[in-house]
Amino acid sequence: MKKYLLGYDVGSSSVKASLVDAETGLTVGSAHSPAEEMGMLAVQPGWAEQDPATWWEHAVKALQGALKQSGVNPAAIAAIGISYQMHGLVCVDKNQNVLRPSIIWCDSRAVEIGRDAVDNMGEKYALQHLLNYPGNFTASKLRWVKIYEPAVFDRIDKVMLPGDYLAMKLTGDIVTTASGLSEGMFWDYQDEAPSKRLLDQYGIPAGMLARQEPTFSIQGKVRQAIADQLGLTAGIPVSYRAGDQPNNAFSLNVLNPGETAATAGTSGVIYSVTDKNAYDTRSRVNTFIHVNDKHPAKRNGVLLCINGTGILNSWLRKMARGEGDLYGYDRINSIAAGAPIGAEGLTVLPFGNGAERVLEDKNINSSFFGLDFNRHGQAHLFRAAQEGIVFALKYGFDVLQEMGLKTQVIRAGNANMFLSPLFREAFVNTIGARLELYDTDGSKGAALGAGVGAGIYGAFEEAFRGLKLIRSEDPEAGKAAAYAAAYDRWLQQVQKQIN
Repeated sequence: MKKYLLGYDVGSSSVKASLVDAETGLTVGSAHSPAEEMGMLAVQPGWAEQDPATWWEHAVKALQGALKQSGVNPAAIAAIGISYQMHGLVCVDKNQNVLRPSIIWCDSRAVEIGRDAVDNMGEKYALQHLLNYPGNFTASKLRWVKIYEPAVFDRIDKVMLPGDYLAMKLTGDIVTTASGLSEGMFWDYQDEAPSKRLLDQYGIPAGMLARQEPTFSIQGKVRQAIADQLGLTAGIPVSYRAGDQPNNAFSLNVLNPGETAATAGTSGVIYSVTDKNAYDTRSRVNTFIHVNDKHPAKRNGVLLCINGTGILNSWLRKMARGEGDLYGYDRINSIAAGAPIGAEGLTVLPFGNGAERVLEDKNINSSFFGLDFNRHGQAHLFRAAQEGIVFALKYGFDVLQEMGLKTQVIRAGNANMFLSPLFREAFVNTIGARLELYDTDGSKGAALGAGVGAGIYGAFEEAFRGLKLIRSEDPEAGKAAAYAAAYDRWLQQVQKQIN
């Protein structure tokens, strides 16, 4: 019987499921749910929460859609992998009941808690042991719960990341990975274990952390009741899990020092692999354990994140027309191309989705500068927004280069904002690196990771035999100069806002 691999990608906008032919490495069916974006709960400004039960609901629907599209016999699914939105906090009691909505990645409430931790532990300790400031990451969010919701905190048996929650629903087992603990800011890179000092600083019992398993390993098996609900076979191993950005890099075969991956979905990310415990002295970019750490040597990923990326494009799309008559993104891209490079002086800062790490956890919100009612129209707005996103990525990319992570080629999936010709042009000419787009995405990467973890693939190379380059683009000298001038104007506005 043919073997198929199931990959899940739990995002903040939707949950996607893909079925991959284990022999060819090709996707045979995929679906996402919901059709439109999942909502976020924003009880207060700067907050962002989602109900984990919603992720499970859409994981079930996405699987049904992928099975229907592919016609795959569920009995042929040999392994399951999970990719997930990073830095979220899920709290459950001893009966695995969720105690409160998940505080997700773009929530800013714990910024001051992270700053206080640095003051108490010292910058030197934070950077040398955690490779980052505790910032607004999962550990700081848990500390927020302890301070402001003590009754909830007292009932917590285990804390998890979003992917750990989905695995728990499938298997009944609560486990995580070293990579996951590092993204939550729980990891001490010198001790190579959870940070006792940070746990003590935050008053978090070590027993609240999930059991640690290797990224590529059998971490649990689908239980009978869930198999019956999903129409699957009981006992399928869950054999891979990783945060969405390490997983995106894995899906693009970005595993070695100097290799770099990018995404441009709700948030925008550039992620470079290193064999060092590297850190930025101002923690504007963040280092996490990469999926293939210690196979055969140290591998970390240094991540630049811009929260306000595709969400800005989505917001403009909704504002451009009434809710029942929305432009498609192809239409937006076509309109945007009608304005010249630099949008005739219109500048957009895309920072409207919570505190930005690259701005040292400042939340300056999104701004439009130089808007002239007599000169600027929709084309200028759409173009300036896409350029502003690229310029924000360039701002952080320069930090990576200052750290010695020299990048010549950036790989990305052929999806989201990289589908825009204008965005690609602005990206390569502003960043100054070659862009390669491949036929992959997070859910496919998770499926391939499951194949490695379950032993179906004996080596990473086997998992990527179906990976195909779709297109590549290189900087053009004339355009690069025009984008550089527009970036300088953008940079002046950012500096005014953060100083």
